[in-house]
This record gives sequence, structure tokens and C-alpha cells, in this order.
Amino acid sequence: MTTRARTDLPQTFRDSKTCIGQDGLTGLADATAARDWLDRAALVGPVHAMLIGLNRFQAVNMAFGHGGGDRVLAEVARRIAHFAIEELAPGEGRENALLVARISGGEFLVASTMSLTPERWQVLAEGLVRSVARPLALEGGVVRLLPRMALLHEQSGESGAGLLDRLDQALAQLLQGGARRLGWVDGSHRARGLSVARLEADLIGALHRQEIAVLYQPQFRVGDGTLAGAEALARWEHPGVGRIGAETLFTVAERADQMAPLSQAVAGAALAGARAWPAPLRLSLNVTAQDFALPDFAQSLLARVANAGFAPDRLTIEITEQTLIDDFDGCAQALRRLADSGVAVALDDFGTGFSNFRTLKALPLDTLKLDRSLVRDVAHDRRDRAILAAMVAMARALSLGVVAEGVESAEQLAVLAQEGVDLFQGFLRAGPLDGAAMAQMAAGAR
Repeated sequence: MTTRARTDLPQTFRDSKTCIGQDGLTGLADATAARDWLDRAALVGPVHAMLIGLNRFQAVNMAFGHGGGDRVLAEVARRIAHFAIEELAPGEGRENALLVARISGGEFLVASTMSLTPERWQVLAEGLVRSVARPLALEGGVVRLLPRMALLHEQSGESGAGLLDRLDQALAQLLQGGARRLGWVDGSHRARGLSVARLEADLIGALHRQEIAVLYQPQFRVGDGTLAGAEALARWEHPGVGRIGAETLFTVAERADQMAPLSQAVAGAALAGARAWPAPLRLSLNVTAQDFALPDFAQSLLARVANAGFAPDRLTIEITEQTLIDDFDGCAQALRRLADSGVAVALDDFGTGFSNFRTLKALPLDTLKLDRSLVRDVAHDRRDRAILAAMVAMARALSLGVVAEGVESAEQLAVLAQEGVDLFQGFLRAGPLDGAAMAQMAAGAR
């Protein structure tokens, strides 16, 4: 059982894009905004960039229509933005050094002016490829995209248009054929050894030395602001590459056949850190499709909880609908076993466009976690507020609690309180905390 890293999208990051041009479908920066950003960034210092292309995306439009294709693009944009935010850590005050944009059709750009080695840039790219390639549920079917990515590291003084043109040419070569998913603009493979073989070996050593860290994203009650618990997040501080977030970490673990040991390490660390929290503070853990694929997943998790001395009725596991795609019935059976033992179940990323009412009916759910896209504009967009109100009303009709992600302003929080949302998390109150800081916050909640 693993925990995914999650970080809410800071208001300043969105403002840095929307003030200069926004793509109407995805809410990301558009191509004009991207060129302007790159022009300015190149005058200040080196720029790193990656251009992501969706191979054979026209087949999605043909199979599901342009409406279905738009939903897929919106979900891909969400995954890319969340990945960029969590992996490049804008919570440390570096949000203005990061750009995420939709360039055209199925092409997306991630660019940064942070100090990054080429090895780290390629490691990030490999993690992003994995995130985009996860299956998508769409109109009763499953879509699996095949992203390709062109990379550029430390380019200075080049115009935004020129930089995008070189990336586009490199991406076009990748999309024309072959098995390679990543390629550098200059045609090199300079980071290949470290990013694959070396990282796999390093991960095995890190697991042995218990070096995989856990951070905690606090959750608060909307009504009175008191601490309710926290969601566990996975991080790996690699001595050579730097901080590696969950998506990249899972990519490396999957290639090294270390998913089960990684899951056990993260769950054990999270439960150990939460053991001293006073009741009734809760711990939330995310689970993946690989976790559910284990035949004894529910039994093993419950045994791990018991060994940690943590009460199962203070544990919540968070799932997404993408997690359930491969074996819905098997996942449902495991969830019912956990629910019978007191573990709560939350449906994460609800409202992202892939929500299936079969999930709400068939699973033993306790909570809906509203995606940050449902919260972002509720303070000044009446339609968004109406959608939020409808979601909360549906949850209430099903006797489900509601948690809102990505809360960044007092105005958003006021709307959530008026509409009856139970819990919230986001930069308004706290970003991710290490174990010591979370323990101090939890002690203050006694």
C-alpha cells in the first residue's frame, strides 16, 4: 500500500499564467503566454523545458467524439499540472519559476528556471510520462494514451518561439515511430544510465536504509478550523538527483520490481508517525492499482495497522476511479473487507470529469474528496458554486462526508462553510509538513 504525493495548486502559480493568456479548455497557459514566459525567462537565466505529445490522439476523437476528446485533454492537463507542482515544490516559494501550458491540440509544455541537473530533468520527465499514461475511464471504455516527450536543459538567450520550434521538431521525430518515449533536442541520451539503472539500484538501497520519507498534508474542519487529521505523502530525497516525488518514485519502483517493498515502507512510516497523534485525529493513505492487485491486500493492510498500534477506525484510505479500472469487483471486495474492520474509504479527485455513479453505488464509501477544480472559482463564479452545492447535496443524500482540496483563500472557505462542506486542506492553513512539525500541530489539537 502506497501513499501518493499530493500538493495543492497555489493561487500565485495560477495567477502567473492566467494574467497573460489562458487556454479555454484546460485553464493552463496558452501558446502565446508560453512564448512570452519563455522570452522573459531566457533573459534572466537558463531554461529547462519538456514538450509532451499524445501519440495518435485523433483516435480518441474518432472513438468518443470531440466531447470525449476534450474530457481526456482536460484530465491530462490536470495530471500534468499536479505533477509539475508536487515534483518541483512551488510551496517552497518557487512557483514563479514554473510554467505549465497547453501549446496546441494534444501538446503540453512544462518549463522551469530552477536549478536542476539534466539527470533530475529526465527523471522528472519519466515520472510525468507514467502519470499521463495511466488509464482513463471514459464513457464505459478505457483510454490508454502513449505520450512522447522532447527534453531541453539549460537553454539561455533563445526566443520562446525558437525554443518551442526546436522542441516541436524533436517531438515530431519521436511521434513518427519507434519505442522511445523520451528524446533530447540534441539527440543525446546523457542521463540514461542514472535515470534508469542507477536509480533502481539506489531505490533498493534507500528502502533497505529506510530513507523514504513521509510528509503530511493537514486537514481541518470547515466549521471551526480545528485539526481533523492529515493525508500522508511520499518523498525520496535522492543524494544526487534531489527530491523525487511520488509519481517518479513509483516509476522507478515499478521498473525495479519494488512496488510491494515501497508500499510497505511508506505505509509503515506513515502509521508510525501518526501513532502518537491524539484521538480522534485521522490518517489518510492513498492506495494504487498495484496495491489492490495483491491477493491479500486488505488482510496485509489491517495487520500493518495493528502492528503499528493505530486504531483502524481512525484510518481512511483514498482511492481514485483510475485505481479501480483494471479490477473493479476485486477492489470492491477488498474495500468491503476494510470497511467491515472500521477503515473509512474516500473517493479522491471527485469531479474531475471521470466520476462514475456506479462507483458511488457499489463501493462502501464514507467520503467524497472534491477536486481543487471544483473549489478554485466558487467565491466569484455562480456556476461553480452551483456545481459545488449540487455535489454536496448528492453526498448528503448518500450519507457521505465531503472534503475540499486546494483551499487557498478565506473567500473560498466561507463558501464551503455556507454549502456544508465538512473538511478542507490547502495552502490557506498549511502545506505539507514533516513528521516533527505534524506531531507538534497534532499535540496542539489535544
